[in-house]
Amino acid sequence: MAPVSADPRDDAKSAGQRAARAEAVLENVTVLARRAAQRLEAATAALPAAQNRVATSRGLVVAAQVAANTAQRAATTARTGYVAVAGRFEQAQGRVEEARQRLDDVAAATYMGGNFATINMLVSATGPEDVMERLNLAGQILRKQHQDVLAMTSARRAVRIAQDRAGLARRDAESTAQDAQHKLAAATSAQQAAERARAAVITLANTQARAYAVVRSQRSAVLAQYQQARNEEARIEATLRSGHSSGGTISSLSAGGTLLMPVPGWKSSDFGERYDPYYRVWQLHAGTDFAAGGGTPIRAAADGRVVEAGWNGGYGNYTCLDHGSYQGQEFHTCYGHQSDILVQVGEHVRRGQVIGRVGITGASTGYHLHFETRFDGVPRNPLPYLPSCLC
Repeated sequence: MAPVSADPRDDAKSAGQRAARAEAVLENVTVLARRAAQRLEAATAALPAAQNRVATSRGLVVAAQVAANTAQRAATTARTGYVAVAGRFEQAQGRVEEARQRLDDVAAATYMGGNFATINMLVSATGPEDVMERLNLAGQILRKQHQDVLAMTSARRAVRIAQDRAGLARRDAESTAQDAQHKLAAATSAQQAAERARAAVITLANTQARAYAVVRSQRSAVLAQYQQARNEEARIEATLRSGHSSGGTISSLSAGGTLLMPVPGWKSSDFGERYDPYYRVWQLHAGTDFAAGGGTPIRAAADGRVVEAGWNGGYGNYTCLDHGSYQGQEFHTCYGHQSDILVQVGEHVRRGQVIGRVGITGASTGYHLHFETRFDGVPRNPLPYLPSCLC
């Protein structure tokens, strides 16, 4: 059975998924480190399939070379057989020529009156015994003529058979020669594919090495940014915890979706702790990301008052709304990475009111809304408070 090669589309999909996971983890690292990590993930994801293609192509090379050698031997055997059959055909043609010559002699003798000569020979016999002898001699002459005719017929039959066999042998030789050429071309193609696969592995390995070097060189800068992100998170919690209540209350925040979806988009990243495998750092992703096109309107998830509206480090353009008290805790929703903020601190907004637009500001790797739900400043997973369909 022929070896199965990996589908390049699967390789690309796997590499894309790993790169996307790397992007989600690395929002708070330097741009240089993020790009290096993306290259590293893509190369690492593609490397096993590339190595498998090398092994597979090497096997194909061996199989193609064996097939080419076998076909070449078959072609040599077929050519040898053709030469032998062609020789027999030439011999048969020679016998036909000899038989034809003898028949030509008989025909010439007949034309010149050979039969009358035989009759005259019998008439001129001197006695019964002489007649018998002359009849016997005439019979021998007729039998010889008959044998010459049979020999001619047999020789013609033999030459036709030899000619047919020679034709078959020639076609067989030509066919096996073409097959040998095709097998040789396949072997050459397989060898070239193996070389390309090997070069791809070397390229991926070099990409890995360079990416690792960049990641290591960025360690200090990245760890500093992680610390900055922790400081920002602590400041947000303290600010929201010490802020003045809007005075309102929210009666329920139950599963099934009390809040309005802030953007029409698909969930691109979950709430929770993330581990950075490159720098061995844990960090809380304090919200849920919803991918949406740049400039998509962002709507208030509930009635509330604007308590944060401005630049906030890795969050970029960041807005927080105070929605009042819930079970003794102040409840807020926050919106990060906006391209535009359309409200001001102190402004009261209604559920569904446009408060900003989706952007890519701060530590963002693509257009999306970073959406948070906070209780006394402490972030919780937003999904239980949004419609289950996320629509």
